Amino acid sequence: LGVAVNPMRLKGLYLAGALASLGGAYLALDQHQFTDGMTAGRGFIALAAVIFGRWEPVRVGAACLLFAAAETLQIQLQGAQLVPSQFVEMIPYLLTIVALAGVVGRSVAPAALGKTD
Repeated sequence: LGVAVNPMRLKGLYLAGALASLGGAYLALDQHQFTDGMTAGRGFIALAAVIFGRWEPVRVGAACLLFAAAETLQIQLQGAQLVPSQFVEMIPYLLTIVALAGVVGRSVAPAALGKTD
């Protein structure tokens, strides 16, 4: 299409690094300290959102909203104390596994994913 691939990859790498560093800084500032394990498995859920969204930005955004809604439900149910907290804490991860179980066979990664040249 006339677009130089290597400069675009470099720009994408810089942008991804900047966004990841902003996310990490926000997470640390929100908790007022840095603690071990503070992401609590959210990286797994983010990777699942990308796969569930089939590497398309709008779909990935919708998948992130779905998983965020599951986490919000988890927080709301913990306050109600209707179910033991261990089961309530599993909700976002169970949703992630169920979502990926139905999509993984039909989702195809981009052809250049992981290639350096």
